Amino acid sequence: MKTPELIVMGCSLGGMRALQTILSGLPADFPVPIAVAQHRHKASNEGLPAFLRKTSKLKVVKEWIRPGKVYLAPADYHLLVERGEFSLSVDAAVAYSRPSIDVLFESAADAYTDHLIGVVLTGANADGASGAERIRERNGFLIVQDPADAEAPAMPQAAIQRTRVDRILPLDRIAPLLVEICRVPAGLHK
Repeated sequence: MKTPELIVMGCSLGGMRALQTILSGLPADFPVPIAVAQHRHKASNEGLPAFLRKTSKLKVVKEWIRPGKVYLAPADYHLLVERGEFSLSVDAAVAYSRPSIDVLFESAADAYTDHLIGVVLTGANADGASGAERIRERNGFLIVQDPADAEAPAMPQAAIQRTRVDRILPLDRIAPLLVEICRVPAGLHK
């Protein structure tokens, strides 16, 4: 893996707490942008960003991809990644979800290849497993929350069963690893 240029995270049931734990553990000068797809009701556009802004030292926004910011897929839209920018889609739900974690992960893997970190968190279905596999196929780095530590273990278990994972960690160890990976010179962390 080369120097990380983007981190993608996916979660569902229990994801608000998981995201809060990780984002509150990242310093204000964290250098890598983060894109998040979380399954939620289509009328909940402002609730999650407002919740995360309370504890994150990073800005939680919707705009061009910039270092040190957290981008959230809007409710009821797929978030797609192109190099340096996002686009939104109202295509059909994938794995019964829109936004779909697989859509975010797969498009990010194609755009950022070995400059990408994927993080699969708690969730009650297998969305994200296919995207996790694409991240590994493109030589990205894959972190999965330990299913024993997840509020809903199905999503992390599906990713672990689908592809090789670089790290399986309890929630409280993910942010410190991200800080370490994103500050260490390329090639020394794998």
